[in-house]
Amino acid sequence: MDRCNANDRYQRALCIAPEHPCLPGHFPGHPLVPGVVLLEYVAQALRDWRNQRLARVREVKFLASLHPGESADLELMDASDLIRFELRREGNILARGVIEGAP
Repeated sequence: MDRCNANDRYQRALCIAPEHPCLPGHFPGHPLVPGVVLLEYVAQALRDWRNQRLARVREVKFLASLHPGESADLELMDASDLIRFELRREGNILARGVIEGAP
C-alpha cells in the first residue's frame, strides 16, 4: 500500500515473498532479503513518488535483516537536493540511507 503524506514524504509497505528468485542463494537454509533487492524497492518508490530514477546511492547502512515473508515500511523523505530513506519493521530501523534522483 502506498501512502503519500505530503510532497516531502512518501511511504510504502513491502513484503518479499518467500518464492522470490533471489532467495535460494542468499543464504541456503537461512534466507535473508539481499540489500540490492531492498534498494530496488527504494528505486521503485522514488519512481512512483517523483517519477525519477535512482541516480546514485550516496550512503546506505543495513542495520538488521529482513526475512522472506516479513512486512516492512519504507519511507522516503525530501532532504533538499537529496532524498533520505528508512526501512522499518515494527518500529526498528532495518536500513537507512541517502540517495539522489534524476529525471
